[in-house]
Formats: sequence, structure tokens, C-alpha cells
Amino acid sequence: MTDYRAQLAGVFTALVTPFKGDAIDYDAFDALVERQLAAGIAGLVPVGTTGEAATLSDDEAAELIARTVRLAAGRAIVMAGAGANDTRTAIAKALRAEAAGADMLLVVTPYYNKPSQAGLIAHYQAIAAATSLPIVLYSVPGRCGVEIAPETCKAILDSCANVVAIKEAGGSVERVTKLRLCCGDRLVIHSGDDGLTVPFLSAGAVGVTSVVSNYAPAAMVALVRAWQSGDTERALMLHEQLSELTAAMFIEANPGPVKAALAHLGLASADMRLPMVAMSEANWLSLAHTLGRFEASFQEIR
Repeated sequence: MTDYRAQLAGVFTALVTPFKGDAIDYDAFDALVERQLAAGIAGLVPVGTTGEAATLSDDEAAELIARTVRLAAGRAIVMAGAGANDTRTAIAKALRAEAAGADMLLVVTPYYNKPSQAGLIAHYQAIAAATSLPIVLYSVPGRCGVEIAPETCKAILDSCANVVAIKEAGGSVERVTKLRLCCGDRLVIHSGDDGLTVPFLSAGAVGVTSVVSNYAPAAMVALVRAWQSGDTERALMLHEQLSELTAAMFIEANPGPVKAALAHLGLASADMRLPMVAMSEANWLSLAHTLGRFEASFQEIR
């Protein structure tokens, strides 16, 4: 039996999609992935929210997943984004990711149409029946307007053998406890909020799907490894050291700030596709000050 707790332990990076103007900068993408792997990242998540999946064509998404799989080459788990607010589209995305060689699927709740909990169960059952890949549920009510109730997670687990985990991005540590009380160890939990990584780990999560690790992979890896090794004092120190940076990365809607931070390092442009636009000057100046302070204290940033 596959040990999904072990597979999902650690830092998974929700990869940005670099652009040059309106075109994907595949060279920059490849370099960013290699930088993640060199830092010891456990997993890579292409074509998710941070990757601006909503503005990618089917062919672009398939190419990004396939490139990530080739570059990872067994060195990291590839968890491909495969969510949609139309179940048929989500199934097509799941099959595309499976064909591209992804190890797992990250399937966000349907957005805009706000299905009931019964609708969520039916949605995930249909996707799970269409693919053999392990599925990670993704609950992010701030973006989707609907949250997966713990009891709904249990119903999905009971009826879908290949649903194995949840990326929990509701901003509540209490949710981790509720999910564990309802689902036990059958449901592996990932933090979907960088700033809650240590609190989530302390409550029973095994890792984090991180935005910040695009910019600071070594620091995020060090934090989670410290916790995993039982060095809670070092984990707390790193959590505090990263706290200002983490807050700054969400001063505007993701992925604007993290793309600006990568541009600051010269690793990729800050370009995004409409309707996302560049950060305001005031917010960029605030972010730049934070980046300077962090880089002065964490020498492995580059």
C-alpha cells in the first residue's frame, strides 16, 4: 500500500508560470524548476492558482506539466493542477495530466457556481472514477466561495479509493483538527497557507503547498525539515524569520508579489496575463524593503 503521508511530507512548490509579454518563458520555467529541485523541494505543483492556470490554454498546461515531469525525473513528486468549475472539464484536465506523467492531481473545488456539499461529493466521485491517479482535494473558500466540510471529505474518502489528501487553504488551524477527527489518518493534510505551516504541522498536517518557496525554497525546506527532525525551536525561529516575507507575498493577489520577487532576483519577469496586472508602486516598494531585509538575513536566497 502506498504511504501517501510519506509522499506528501515536506514542501511542495506551487509553481509560477513565467511569461515574456503574453508568451510562456519556458527557459525561465525550466530554470525555476531546477532551482527548486536543488533546494530539496519534495514536490512540484504546476498549473495551479499560482501558475495562473485560469489563463493557460490546454496545450500550454499540458506542456508545463510534461516539462515538470521530465525535469523532476523522480527527484520530486509532481502534483498537477486539474480543477475546473465544470466537472467534464475537470475530468479532461485530469486525463491530460495523467497522460503527461503527473504523479498526483490537485483538484480545487468548483468556483463561481458554488455547488452544495452533495454537489462536491458527486463532482469528486466523477473525477476519481475517471482517473487512476491519487487525488488531493483543494479547499480554498476565499477564491471559490465554497468549503469542503469535514463530513464531505469523509464521504468522498469512503466512496473514492484514490482520494488521499487535502490542501487546506481556509486559514484556520481548527480545520485541521476537525478534518482529523472526522477522517483520521486516511486524509493526509497539507497547509495551503505559508504563514500557517508550523501551526498546521503541530496539529497533524505533513507538509505545505507553498507560494513563498518559489522565491525562498531553501528557507521553506529548512523550516519543514527542522519540524520533521524534532527541532521545534529551530522551526519556530525560521517561522518567525519568514513571517514578514510571507505576509508581503500576499500584499496583493497571488501571484503578483511572488512574481515581482522572482524578477527582483533576475530569475523571471514579473509579467502576468490579464486580468492580472503589475503590483502598484506603493506595494512594490513595501515588498522590495521586505525582500532586502530577508536577503540580508538568509544568505542562501540565490
